[in-house]
Formats: sequence, C-alpha cells, structure tokens
Amino acid sequence: MSRLTSRFWVDAYLARLRMFDIPAFVVVHGDDTGGAVLVKLSTLDDKAVLYQRSFDLMSDTRVWAELAAGAERDVDSAIERQCGFDPDLWVIEVEDRAGRHLLDQEGLS
Repeated sequence: MSRLTSRFWVDAYLARLRMFDIPAFVVVHGDDTGGAVLVKLSTLDDKAVLYQRSFDLMSDTRVWAELAAGAERDVDSAIERQCGFDPDLWVIEVEDRAGRHLLDQEGLS
C-alpha cells in the first residue's frame, strides 16, 4: 500500500477540522514527505493531551496513542523533547474546549 506524504495528510486533517469549526495550527513544520506527526489537543483550561500515530500489532492497524497528558506546560515540554530527537517532526495544535480532535474518524489513522 502506498503511503500519503506527511504534508498531504496534515493538509487533509486541517481541512477536516475546519469542517467542524475546530481551530488548529501547524506549530512545527516537519519534513513534507516523511515526517512523523504529533497532535496536541489543548482544551483551553491549561490541560492538554499529545497524540502520536503508532502501529497496533494486535489489530494490524495504525492508531493514535496518547504520548503525554496533563498540564499544558508539561505536554509542551514533551513536544520539545520529541523535536530534539526528530528534526523532521510535525506538530499540530488543536484547540477545543470539548476535547474534539477527530483522530478517531475513518481515514485519519
């Protein structure tokens, strides 16, 4: 199966979020072709959750796994560490008080 470029996936994800009036921003622009993507969900109450796409061996599918959660400053620190390991990394920040990120929708894993 061919893989989508990171840039194509990010653009499609941002478009889907706009359809639901969910604000989102690219805060770190990674490699257009093969950079990994992290999604930070801020609930605008100084709390956040950071998601990373991973592969679930049991179901043989890609899933979004929680990488960090808690105080927004702690999640931001986790992002800084990840960016230090991977200069090709993308980071998208989603802001939604209701906690919507749409990563569980079909076509986004």
